Amino acid sequence: MYKLKIYLFLLLTIVTSLVYAQTPTAGTTKILVMGDSLSAGYGIDIEQGWVNLLEKELTKNHAIQIINASVSGETSSGGNTRLPALLAEHKPDIVILELGGNDGLRGQPLKLLQKNLQSMIDASKKIEAKVLLAGMQIPPNYGARYSNQFKDLYPKLAEQNQLGLIPFLLEGIGGNETLMQRDGIHPTADAQPIIVKNVLPELEKLLP
Repeated sequence: MYKLKIYLFLLLTIVTSLVYAQTPTAGTTKILVMGDSLSAGYGIDIEQGWVNLLEKELTKNHAIQIINASVSGETSSGGNTRLPALLAEHKPDIVILELGGNDGLRGQPLKLLQKNLQSMIDASKKIEAKVLLAGMQIPPNYGARYSNQFKDLYPKLAEQNQLGLIPFLLEGIGGNETLMQRDGIHPTADAQPIIVKNVLPELEKLLP
């Protein structure tokens, strides 16, 4: 009986330690990343992706937990549908919105993209989460007018809503064949640290 009590005590101690290790401590800043294949690590090991590298960099000086809710092929409509449940579940302090690239590559109406992004911004602000918008650019497949309006949509939304803005997520990468996969759309593993450098300065402005 005595040995059984000791065994149960040790088992309870181990389980409690595991739960504690997996639970963010008080004061931890939660960051929710809502993105597409660029943030989901398409074509590379997810551990090599910029979101994972960003978390490793931030945890050197901050108490940080990043929830990567990115899905390859995601559009702004899909993100807008999924976001409310994710906000309710994780209650993030910061939301990084990296969406719209697939909308642009499919030539979807920019008014719909703007509406969806604005809806996600409003939902994030409703729970008092700060928003960091990742600027995107697309090739002129649908004409220069469409691609220019697409590019300008992000800074306009950031200004209207007083948001943090990453001017262009793939700055220094797009157009460089050595940093792009064969499809010419997705960055290689070597490009991921550059994305971190593009994100980090703007994100640090929002950290407590």
